[in-house]
Amino acid sequence: MRAAVLREYNAPLSVEDVPDPDCPADGVVLKTIACGVCRSDWHGWVGEHPRVKPGQIGGHEYCGEVVEAGPDAQFAVGDRLVAPFILSCGTCPQCRSGASNTCLDQRLPGFIEPGAFAEYVAVPRDFNLARLPDEISPTVAAGLGCRVTTAWHALTGRAALAPGEWLAVHGTGGIGLSAALLGRAMGAHVVVVDVVQEKLDHALSLGMDAAVMAGEDTAERIREITGGGAHVSVEALGIPATVNNSLRCLRPLGRHVQVGLPTGHTARMDVDMSAIYQGNLAVYGTRGMPGWRYPSLLGLIVSGQVDMAPLIAREVGLSDVSDELAAFNGPTPPGVAVVTDFTR
Repeated sequence: MRAAVLREYNAPLSVEDVPDPDCPADGVVLKTIACGVCRSDWHGWVGEHPRVKPGQIGGHEYCGEVVEAGPDAQFAVGDRLVAPFILSCGTCPQCRSGASNTCLDQRLPGFIEPGAFAEYVAVPRDFNLARLPDEISPTVAAGLGCRVTTAWHALTGRAALAPGEWLAVHGTGGIGLSAALLGRAMGAHVVVVDVVQEKLDHALSLGMDAAVMAGEDTAERIREITGGGAHVSVEALGIPATVNNSLRCLRPLGRHVQVGLPTGHTARMDVDMSAIYQGNLAVYGTRGMPGWRYPSLLGLIVSGQVDMAPLIAREVGLSDVSDELAAFNGPTPPGVAVVTDFTR
């Protein structure tokens, strides 16, 4: 099969022929229909993700059709499925409590085992997967990837965003725009922050209430727009400037949700602890979404309460992944890329 393989950090991926994957006994082999390109892939590509090593096939936001099923699999050949990027074990204390995104024995295609920048991907533990509704296209399903699922869990499972509250979103890349769209669908007022005017204009065109160009006065402007500060603030980049603006823009008793991935040189950073202390703030970390929560998210989309299609900016080929990853080295245009052609 054709796959895009990491051979050297910060260099074009090598598109080459590699052996087809073996089918796990408790899982399936999917023919990849679509796979999103995510900033988390970029962290691995530049060498800042501790688990991604040369030889890795990336791609963790995938949707595909079952072409082979193991003897213990729950799905069958022909099923179209979408996967969370964390494949939980289902038996550890975390999984038994319902928090399978914090599983103590995670399988991670695209990070430590072959992912879906390939024609086929092996997926163990297929009980984590969800059947793709006919109303949702595979391209949109792949675009949900880790960005929409993580944003959904951040707003509902962590921050408990309520209708009528103000939500601030710092960074309108894939995960930030996802949080903004979902926040609006949940009845919140949304203010978005970015350094790219085109992305702010795009968010406003999708119904956001306000937009702020990031700068030294970001927090002050948000407090002015929201009449005292946001109730919930989502940090979607994982860098010190946006983390601290997210904390400082909150009203007393506000909730900060750390969605952006702090890794590599940003794994440790200076944080305004005074803002947390003085504001009596709650700070939540979040990563991924328990697989059992897929029906609530997919149901929201199928019912027409939220349209995630504007999230998809372009469909690309497998050989284009390197350019998409390199684009994350600087400010990016609105929307995300999804690989839908694995023949070029």
